[in-house]
Amino acid sequence: MTGLPPVIGHEQERAAIAAAAVEHRLPGALLFHGPPGIGKQRLALWVAQLLVCEQPTAAGPCNRCKACSMAVRLEHPDVHWYFPLTRPKSSGGPDKLAEALEDARGAELAARRAEPFRPTMPSDMVGLFLAQMQTLRRQAVSRPAMARRQVFIIGDAEFLSPQEATTEAANALLKILEEPPANTTFILTASDPDELLPTIRSRLLPIRLRPLPVETVEQVLRDEVHADPAASRLAARLSEGSIGRALGFLPAARGEPGPLDALRRESLQWLKAAAGQSAVPRLKAALATGAGGARGEFLDRLDFLSLWIRDLAAVATGATELVVNVDQTETLARLAGQLPAAAAGAPDALRAIAETRGLARSNVNPQLMLTSVLRSVGRALNGQIRVS
Repeated sequence: MTGLPPVIGHEQERAAIAAAAVEHRLPGALLFHGPPGIGKQRLALWVAQLLVCEQPTAAGPCNRCKACSMAVRLEHPDVHWYFPLTRPKSSGGPDKLAEALEDARGAELAARRAEPFRPTMPSDMVGLFLAQMQTLRRQAVSRPAMARRQVFIIGDAEFLSPQEATTEAANALLKILEEPPANTTFILTASDPDELLPTIRSRLLPIRLRPLPVETVEQVLRDEVHADPAASRLAARLSEGSIGRALGFLPAARGEPGPLDALRRESLQWLKAAAGQSAVPRLKAALATGAGGARGEFLDRLDFLSLWIRDLAAVATGATELVVNVDQTETLARLAGQLPAAAAGAPDALRAIAETRGLARSNVNPQLMLTSVLRSVGRALNGQIRVS
């Protein structure tokens, strides 16, 4: 396959958007938000195809015209897709950086054409930079090359240069949203829209996208990725409705766990360390994280730890049908038998993790955070104290 994968799910949203576009009622700035990996950027590209299509209908783009063919191959000159990139090592001024970022974006577009199904993974090493938004603004004020309008997609918009601790990139985007050129449409996607500047959010029509049915994710893994049926079933369940995350749970080469599955398994060890009475396993777990570990991976491990605790409470109360980590039901049952407050202490344990997630967005040492949160989780699940 070369180009975009098929659009999967979100039928109601597509129908509403297509009807609005055909009737010229579609707003000029949209925000697709929802969990990672559920197809927000793919839907944005479908809308872009619809808007440049030569014969659009209320059912969507025609998928026959030259414009549709070019859009699906990511080659249409009026469809501009921006996404977070690793900052290139370039010497020189802003112009050189902008050129390097455009080269990197072109290379990434080529990679996405060649491999349309890619896992959604946490990362701290990427951003949407001021130079990218300045390039976008220059493109936006030019006339469309082929279609009647240009479409600009900013994927993962919450990555507007977070590592630079500056709002310059976000403010550059805000300026173009405040006074958008004629015949332009902007579509932003975000997993956490609260990370966007309020002034940017106020200029966008938010559209919430829900996770896909687990059965749909499993079918995609089997039909499009040709994954093993058993592995597809487990990965789909673990993904909770996200194709992008499901790909990260599939086994890697030589049967090794996929990148997200490796994080999930590590977080199970965190739960075991928290459950014990000794502080030694907690300290070992903290030291293993490293003082300078990636924030994205640390947050993902915390999310997995929350999921393990919810599953633990489900097993402890006999609601095993709610368990997501179905491959570890026996392990969860053993832990539930050892922990006197496996169910009653779960809310306090989850609150402690939520507080730690907030701290993780700052520069607090992850080893200190993990030591503290595992202690709080352990005390909550052992019924020793309520976490304030």
